[in-house]
Amino acid sequence: MAVVSVAALILSGCGGADKMKELPQGTSFTLTPNPLEVHGNKVKGTIEGTFPAKYFNKKATLEITPVVVYEGGEFALPVKVLQGQDVEANNQVISYDAGGSFKQEFEFDYKDEMLKSEVELRMVISYKDKKIPFDVAQKIGAGVIATSKLVNFDPKPVMMKDKFQRVITENQEAQINFVIQRSDIRRSELTKEEVTMMEKFIAEVVKAENKELKGVAVSAYASPDGPETLNDKLSKERGKNTENWLGGVFKKAKAEGKPADYVSSEVITEDWDGFKKLVEASSIEDKELILRVLSMHSDPVVREREIKNLSKVYTVLAEKILPELRRSKLIAKVDKIGLSDEQLIEAVNSNSYDSLNVEEMLYAATLISDNAKKIEVYNKAGEKFNCARGYNNAAALYIKANDLSAAKAALDKADAAMANIPAVINNRGCVALMEGNLEEAEGLFTRAADAGPEVKYNLGIISIVKGLYPAAVEYLGGTDTFNQGLALLLAGKTDAAKNTFQKVDEAKASYGLAIIGARMQDETLLFNSLRTAIGKDESLKARALKDMEFRNYLANAAFKAIVE
Repeated sequence: MAVVSVAALILSGCGGADKMKELPQGTSFTLTPNPLEVHGNKVKGTIEGTFPAKYFNKKATLEITPVVVYEGGEFALPVKVLQGQDVEANNQVISYDAGGSFKQEFEFDYKDEMLKSEVELRMVISYKDKKIPFDVAQKIGAGVIATSKLVNFDPKPVMMKDKFQRVITENQEAQINFVIQRSDIRRSELTKEEVTMMEKFIAEVVKAENKELKGVAVSAYASPDGPETLNDKLSKERGKNTENWLGGVFKKAKAEGKPADYVSSEVITEDWDGFKKLVEASSIEDKELILRVLSMHSDPVVREREIKNLSKVYTVLAEKILPELRRSKLIAKVDKIGLSDEQLIEAVNSNSYDSLNVEEMLYAATLISDNAKKIEVYNKAGEKFNCARGYNNAAALYIKANDLSAAKAALDKADAAMANIPAVINNRGCVALMEGNLEEAEGLFTRAADAGPEVKYNLGIISIVKGLYPAAVEYLGGTDTFNQGLALLLAGKTDAAKNTFQKVDEAKASYGLAIIGARMQDETLLFNSLRTAIGKDESLKARALKDMEFRNYLANAAFKAIVE
């Protein structure tokens, strides 16, 4: 009898605690959100629990360990410890008489294996010196929505532009001066260097196959002294004599057509504008007085009279200024025609780089379809001309080909040729981002703000990764890319996301439409889009089977027919 009594006491002593394994009606555990979500590679959530009255043993302690269980592993979250009202410790107390509730927030780093996972509570009762584990874990949630992880890590490198001009206009200028009140061309004027250079220039242009003479503009002038009728006659005769001289030049050069086909003339009877410019540029003692006369009087007769009244000044003008205004001014315009696209392609394909200048090489690279040859041409431009643009553009193509080591080497050469080029800084950011160095990439993109719209796109990628969706929407606006659609979807702008995805011919864009279909319970959009996505990228089938975006359709026959 004594033995039985002691045994009964022992059983009753821990029996109350042991009964806690039998959770009564009124007990509840919730996970928020459910499923969990990953943003900025962090998963945050809250676990809440409620116990009814008459449940929690006054002398027991309950350890609750949330565990994320996934394929190939599990991750235990911080333990929540609750205690009965008679336990002498500093944990949260749950009243026996009134019951109670608890709340625990958590955060952990996401792993791709957690896409298909469960969250369960493993509980152990401590009573006196005994540990009494629950027989079965309490499952409170399934999976992690990881839609943000669909982001494309496709940063945009910046290509630097060439300055190639197939047609370059060249001008040659000369001036023939005349004696006062004369219009004949003196031999001394024709032997001046600028005039002989003009003659030589026209002869060379006529013979050159890659040059086209557009014309010679002749402007004939008279100085603003003397009668206007005389000046009008002089300027016209000076222009005519200059045209006749040019006719001889064209004949000697054996130019096709008549001189009139090339020469255009204008006559300025009295060159007051030229007079003003020469006075302004001179060191004449009273030039301010002369300029004041010009500003006060617009009538040429009055102007001439008032200036001549300044007898001392007029003597200087007659010696230094007026002779320069008795002239014919010649401007020959020529179009220099560069190599055709076909000639440039032939030059690079035959490795005739020595025949090309830097702009021709940079432009020729844009005409080549083979990326390996493009890279070769850009690198050759870099080597031959120490050209930062050539090295940078080669690096951009290496980035697109995911050859990051070659890209870094080319960018180092670009920096050596010219430091702190925004395009080069952006492209370094592309390399850093593709290598997973998020903070370094963001710093580089920020420094490269002036490189072009590509920088905003690249910052948009980083904003998605960091969970800054409104900023991502701003950066990616107008790009009509999958990443823009994803940013809109993550920011809750579902209709805009749908419109963007529909513009993008990409498997992930169709997958994004399937997610929208699931969220909107639009089965037609869901199934058609998912079928298209998997048709373009078979690997999306495995993801769809685990993706909690489709949790309400996992048992759906049409869904299963697409993904299984």
